[in-house]
Amino acid sequence: MRLLIVIFALLCVGSTAAAAGELVDGQKVFAKCKACHDVGPTAKNKVGPILNGVVGRPWGVVVGYKYSANKEGTLLAITEAEPMTWDVETLTNYLRKPKDVIPKGTMSFAGLKKDEDIENVILYLAQFDADGNEVDPEEILSALEESTSQEPAD
Repeated sequence: MRLLIVIFALLCVGSTAAAAGELVDGQKVFAKCKACHDVGPTAKNKVGPILNGVVGRPWGVVVGYKYSANKEGTLLAITEAEPMTWDVETLTNYLRKPKDVIPKGTMSFAGLKKDEDIENVILYLAQFDADGNEVDPEEILSALEESTSQEPAD
């Protein structure tokens, strides 16, 4: 019985250590984004909007950020036609190739090539709530996955 408890404890620690490593890796990947975006309790809009609470957030709702004109192919026009959310799938596609998701968006970044970098930066961003406070990113991602799996199919 003790052996099972020890194995379970080691598995939990290993999982936590892996998540911590992924967060560090995500923070390193986010360094590519810092010129235009900010996160954390003191985050400010820059060329791009702050990314606090971005995982699971509707498109185009950052207060004080001036989104591009509401013309075809921009974030505002796309989400006006069909309200969009920055879920994991959308973030993954956007981080891979932004212009495929928002063709006339102002983000000039070409995208991330490695799936691992995309996953790690999403995990990193998920640790910030809307106010920039640190939260458990796994809880945010699990709750988002749960809510999207409960949506009725079209």
